Amino acid sequence: MVLNYIWTGFFFVGFIAALAQWIFLGDVEVFKRVVDGTFDSARIAVMEIALPLAGIMTLWLGIMNVGEKAGAINFLARIVGPFFARIFPGVPENHPANGHMVMNFSANLLGLDNAATPFGLKAMESLQSLNPDKEQASDAQIMFLVLHTSGLTLIPLSIMAQRAVLGASDPSDIFIPCLIATYVATIVGLIAVALCQRINLFNRVVIGWLGGISALILGLVWYMSHYMNRAEIEVFSKVSSNFILFSIIVAFLLGAMRRKVNVYDTFIEGAKGGIQTSLTIMPYLVGMLVAISVLRNSGVAGFIVTGFNWCFSHLGMNTDFTPALPTALMKPLSGSGSRAMMVDAMKTYGVDSFVGRLSCIFQGSADTTFYIVALYFGSVGIRKTRYAISVGLLADFAGVVAAIFVAYLFFH
Repeated sequence: MVLNYIWTGFFFVGFIAALAQWIFLGDVEVFKRVVDGTFDSARIAVMEIALPLAGIMTLWLGIMNVGEKAGAINFLARIVGPFFARIFPGVPENHPANGHMVMNFSANLLGLDNAATPFGLKAMESLQSLNPDKEQASDAQIMFLVLHTSGLTLIPLSIMAQRAVLGASDPSDIFIPCLIATYVATIVGLIAVALCQRINLFNRVVIGWLGGISALILGLVWYMSHYMNRAEIEVFSKVSSNFILFSIIVAFLLGAMRRKVNVYDTFIEGAKGGIQTSLTIMPYLVGMLVAISVLRNSGVAGFIVTGFNWCFSHLGMNTDFTPALPTALMKPLSGSGSRAMMVDAMKTYGVDSFVGRLSCIFQGSADTTFYIVALYFGSVGIRKTRYAISVGLLADFAGVVAAIFVAYLFFH
């Protein structure tokens, strides 16, 4: 029901905004941009997302199946079982979903987008097997989705690379601000879902895990910021992330061989689901991306930014951050759209300007909530999202607020 209101709302709001631009601003091209955008978004959803994802899914679902037969997923599930048992009380400690979620979170943390998606879809499928109402998101699925949409990433390599291409004096100077902002979004999302589900986070296991992870992240950030330059950080990121990913594949193969599993047949068995998963999510992606395109091309984001600028200026607040808001507003809707907004801000205001840097922090502070909802819930046929979107957007908002604060702290 929520997706129904959101989807139709995007079209109605986009139409009203386009009509206003035509009548009051004389923009005769606005409806053409909107219609062309719908065709382009439908093509992107199928040709650039769903079909390429089919190949990636085929590969990684096959590898995941090998890992399951090798016992690796159950091994991970046992390690994180005590922690996940507290924040996912509806998931048994040794259930494979725990291992799938760990692999998804780990891949996201390392910035391995292509690998994170298959792990996440597999985790959602595992959680769906425990869901008594197959059309309505369970508590565990909502917690998993919100933690995923908070976008916790250790090293924002793609953002740093884009800054380097545009000639930034120090492309990695947004590294720590991005990590702080995305970590705030993750913690807020976790607390918000815990409150909705009445989960007690004040116990030794949860505090120990969160404290340990926080200490590890802060320690790594401190070491990188004090003892590594930009080039060394990029090399470390590329080598470590790809080494870990390839090591996972090799470990799965060795474990399967040790258990005398027919590795190739097991891989093929798991890989067969890749195409079907891609076909299942295709309508959801087309629907959501087309609606987002209508909202974007009708100029709604521009109206909102102008309104924010007027409000904050009349409140006597500094409005230097408002030109970067299009990136923040676009991020929950479209990853490629927000990336384009980020690049445009750096080109318009300067790659090392306050607006340019803040746009980068916005880009790294959270993930594309609506896209992830359409992709992950669509893959298992969930239609009733309950409070998943509202809490996911709350986490996004926390990341945006944190991004503004750290940007003023570091760069203003």
